[in-house]
Amino acid sequence: MDNVKQASLLSLEQLQDSEKKQAEALREQPVKVLQFGEGNFLRGFADWMLQHSFKQGHFRGTVAVTQPRPTGRMKLERLRSQDGLYTLLTRGIQNGEQVDQQEVISVISRMIDPYEEWNDFLALAEHPELDIIISNTTEAGLTYTPTPYSLNEPMLSFPAKLTLLMYCRYQFFEGAGDKGWMLLPCELIERNGERLQEIVLMHARDWKLEEGFIAWVQEHNLFLNSLVDRIVPGAPSDAASWQAQLGYQDQMLNTAEPYHLWVIQGPASLDERLPLQRAGLNVHWVEDLAPYQLRKVRLLNGTHTLMASIGLVHGCQSVREIAEHAEWGAEARRAMLEEMVPAVPLPAQEMQVYASEVWERFLNPFVEHRLGDICLNSISKFRVRLLPTLKAYHEQFDKLPEKVVKALACLIFLYDAQEQDGGWSGRTLDGARVKLSDDEGALRFMQSSWDEYRNGAVSRSGLIQRILGNEELWGEDLNEISGLPEAVWAELEELELSQS
Repeated sequence: MDNVKQASLLSLEQLQDSEKKQAEALREQPVKVLQFGEGNFLRGFADWMLQHSFKQGHFRGTVAVTQPRPTGRMKLERLRSQDGLYTLLTRGIQNGEQVDQQEVISVISRMIDPYEEWNDFLALAEHPELDIIISNTTEAGLTYTPTPYSLNEPMLSFPAKLTLLMYCRYQFFEGAGDKGWMLLPCELIERNGERLQEIVLMHARDWKLEEGFIAWVQEHNLFLNSLVDRIVPGAPSDAASWQAQLGYQDQMLNTAEPYHLWVIQGPASLDERLPLQRAGLNVHWVEDLAPYQLRKVRLLNGTHTLMASIGLVHGCQSVREIAEHAEWGAEARRAMLEEMVPAVPLPAQEMQVYASEVWERFLNPFVEHRLGDICLNSISKFRVRLLPTLKAYHEQFDKLPEKVVKALACLIFLYDAQEQDGGWSGRTLDGARVKLSDDEGALRFMQSSWDEYRNGAVSRSGLIQRILGNEELWGEDLNEISGLPEAVWAELEELELSQS
């Protein structure tokens, strides 16, 4: 239709015959996967993979989606209004060839809001075919938060919700060993599967649950460390023209690059349970995840986080915009090659090749990866993705990595946080405000720190020492890194002078 406003929402009735038959065949399958996360990434990564496997005749199941935070309610409702359907655009360059594909993803059969449908959420534990739990709640979501035991009130924490769901399953099936789950957290932290298990056991012991349950969690559930890699930026900037071309409104239109990689630490025999490798996907079952984890988090994700803080402060809006920027693109690439690569204890030649591949992906002309999306939970991302580089580089060369320090200063400048229209916003050099989504306590701490500086209660160096010294933010006192407070002070002064 030419007028998108008059077009109907995407639904089963809107599909072409072949897509409709596939969707209907899928909906006849039981729920086998519970997905904590309604966002762009899992919909353009795990759900796409599961549907691809179904089309190849391997995976026989559907996905139930639940949002880990109350703020995800709107996306879940949009997905529900479209029968769980959405369009995925796969666009980019692969093996020197242009890829430009579109398909409707129909593997999601249920949407459950745990904050409004708590009993329905807990009832998932009774589904005998439910076998796999996938999550992507960002690095901040995979943390332990003391939570009271309650069957009647929804829990805010993802691990707490998961623990209770597992306990309900343990009780319903009377501890049956064959009713344990395969758990695949996609959060970008090291040993994410092991960490999730640790938190589940902490909640179980907090709640004084029986030892039989604790033994069941440890012996009959697989908490697998995994690493995911695909750029999935969400709706394209020309979404309106795409909607007109498609002939229907798609509130959950998504975009992904062709490249995808899922590395899972576990025996290859598990592909029987999660048949992705056999479907021809770039999925690897490995004994040691560490090398893949290290290079991806330090180089790809680390550069993303560096680009987000520097780029947003200087007025850039997307990864490609900053990558192509004459000054900041060159700075980001030098940061990757000269500061991040040397700080990774893996073969230098291998790292150089991987870095070149990553940079080529950043320049994908078909994907607009918004820096505002990457900015989500920037403090915890800096701690995981860039702080190890800063420390390793400093230890190896007895000097600080200048561009990583600049990114830290830009992050502090950006997090001159203000409450605005029910949310939070950060500061840029041109005076514009950009949306900030982070831990409420972290945002209030940054706000109060900047307010004290503006009120004259602390000097600029005092401001920096206070922020760097917050061990809850960084996991340690960063003032103890020789020369770092002074280097951040100098970078922050330069930013302040640029704005004046």
